[in-house]
Amino acid sequence: MSLLDQLAEARIQKAQQEGAFDDLPGRGKPIELDDDSIIPEALRAGYRLLKNAGYLPPELQLQREIREVEDLLAQTQEADERSACEKRLHLLRTRLAESGRGTSRLLELGRYHDRLLEKWQGD
Repeated sequence: MSLLDQLAEARIQKAQQEGAFDDLPGRGKPIELDDDSIIPEALRAGYRLLKNAGYLPPELQLQREIREVEDLLAQTQEADERSACEKRLHLLRTRLAESGRGTSRLLELGRYHDRLLEKWQGD
């Protein structure tokens, strides 16, 4: 352990003894960390930054809208509504195909794609 590490550890222990950490929010509760184990390590910081800023890449936004329309279509019984959903679905799929990003290598990883969409839908 380097001298700097030893100094930092000594200050942390002193602060603990003085009760500096006693009133922190979430004390005694487990830390909830995002599971980013499926994201390549080199991309994790960038993805977390984008997520925290509320940014959803256009291709993921289109994928999410496609899933929403597919779900709506599966629940719709009336012919007029089904027709409108089918038109919307076709439009969204066309936009995704034209973007050139709809079949990116990262999105082809089904597990990653599904979990990423779930996380953004949950926010």
